Amino acid sequence: MSEIVDPIRNPYAPGAGQRPPELAGRDRELAQFDVVLERVARHRPERSLVLTGLRGVGKTVLLNALRSAAIGRLWGTGKIEARPDVSLRRPVTAALHMAIRELAPRHRAPDRIDDFLSVLKAFALRSNPTNGKIRDRWQPGIDVPPTVGLADSGDIEIDIVELFTDAAAIATDVGAGIALFIDEMQDLEPEDVSAICAACHELSQSGAPLIVVGAGLPHLPAVLSASKSYSERLFRYVRIDRLERPAADQALLAPAEREDVTFTPDALDALYSAADGYPYFVQAYGKVTWDVAPASPVTVEDVLVAAPEAEAELAVGFFGSRYERATPAEREYMRAMATLGEGDSPVATADVAISLGRKPSSLSPARDSLIKKGLIYSAERGAIAFTVPHFGRYLRSQPV
Repeated sequence: MSEIVDPIRNPYAPGAGQRPPELAGRDRELAQFDVVLERVARHRPERSLVLTGLRGVGKTVLLNALRSAAIGRLWGTGKIEARPDVSLRRPVTAALHMAIRELAPRHRAPDRIDDFLSVLKAFALRSNPTNGKIRDRWQPGIDVPPTVGLADSGDIEIDIVELFTDAAAIATDVGAGIALFIDEMQDLEPEDVSAICAACHELSQSGAPLIVVGAGLPHLPAVLSASKSYSERLFRYVRIDRLERPAADQALLAPAEREDVTFTPDALDALYSAADGYPYFVQAYGKVTWDVAPASPVTVEDVLVAAPEAEAELAVGFFGSRYERATPAEREYMRAMATLGEGDSPVATADVAISLGRKPSSLSPARDSLIKKGLIYSAERGAIAFTVPHFGRYLRSQPV
């Protein structure tokens, strides 16, 4: 007798940064990070880590999984989501405060923890003067007085180097490490990128047990390189891409089989074709297909019925919400990109200008704004591409 496919037991989880029921296809990255954690704990030289990829490939999910691995090793951890035009001081303060709180119960000298918190508070409260005024009069909620003379110069690069060095000393005291996770790292302000690079450089030279694990869009390596010429030697870059077919099948089958449901081979073929291996799409199509399927095994007919509904949901929640953030001029630019591009391949900025009958210089504001909004990125010199997979296809399907 066929097992009824109960929508209440639907295991699939399409969501921003939401961990899928089966984290398939990322075993290599997790294993490599375990090696990094062990090497740092043994004071072996190791680079910080940067994950790059398009939206929807699971960078945030993997970042969270790496953080869980660090917590499992009793490291102190903190996480930041970078935002454009927002100073790094507040989020770094909150993240390191959390990391030190995780380590504090194992430290033999409570006064040493208070000393660090004093430094952290001084770092949080100090910023560069602007027109004779001090910005960021924010109170960080740390119940000790701020120290004087450490991490409080007002120069973010000097202060972060001193702060990270002091935090790493706490980790050394308890025989552990600290990992600072930064999502959307490409959105950091240039001076903050420079500060993070300088701190990683200093820490790597001294062998201090503090690492940065960043995640961002494909142009993040270029952002780091523009800040510090030596950044390519500071970080190990890991490109996160779509899932290969076996991993995509595993992402669908493993959670389904835990609910006594399976898929026919033809259904898996159709789902892989629709999702194109992108983890977010795998979850989105899997969820809707489960909901429409009456019984196990789920068939290709169920997938064909579900596909229009899944595509409609993606059009609103995944594609449409991003398109709505663009101005009319930016939408015109993206539509020109969509008509020129095949799949997710980059297009030349010169070709976009020709398509619109405009001078390239007149389109620079729209292009730069789209990059800042995270809708496109500079794939290579003179070329841009969408940060969202299948976005060009979505635009081509929309009425003008």
